[in-house]
Amino acid sequence: MEKDQKRLTPNAAKPKIEAFCTYQPRCQNEVMDKLYSYGLSSDDVNQLLLHVVKMGLVNDETYAVLFAGSKLRQNHWGKVKIKLALKQKQITDYCIKKALNNLDDEQYNEILEKEALKYARTLKDKLYYIKQQKLSKHLISKGFETDLCFEIAKSIFQDKKSNK
Repeated sequence: MEKDQKRLTPNAAKPKIEAFCTYQPRCQNEVMDKLYSYGLSSDDVNQLLLHVVKMGLVNDETYAVLFAGSKLRQNHWGKVKIKLALKQKQITDYCIKKALNNLDDEQYNEILEKEALKYARTLKDKLYYIKQQKLSKHLISKGFETDLCFEIAKSIFQDKKSNK
C-alpha cells in the first residue's frame, strides 16, 4: 500500500468496491487485489468479496467468456494465449474451458486467416520455407494452436511455391 493512501474501513470500502465491479466485468482475483490495496484485512476482504459475488457483480464464468471473446475480436489472440491470461487471473479450468468453447469457430478461423495473410504480405524473404517458418512463429506468438499455424502457413506459401 502506498504511503499517502489511507486505510479504508470495510464500510467505506463497500461502496467503492461495488462501483469498481459495476464499471466493467471483474474476476475475483482483481477484486481481491483492489480490496487489499485499500489496506483491509483478509477477513474483511473475504467478507466484501462474498458480498459482491452474492450481489452478482462478480462472476468468474461470465468474466472468462467476455474476456476470451474480447481478446479474440480486439487483440486477435489465439486460444493458447487467452487460456494463459485467464490462468494468470486464477480463473478455474472449468470457466476457462467454457470460455474457449464459447468462441465462434468460424470467427476464430477468419481471424487466424486474416492475421496470417496480413503478416505474410510483410515477409520479404525469397525462400518459401523461411516465410512459412516466420509466419508460423508469428501466429504461435499470437496464441494460436501450433498445428493450425503450420497448416495455414503451409497453405499460404505452398500456393506460391507451385506458381514459381
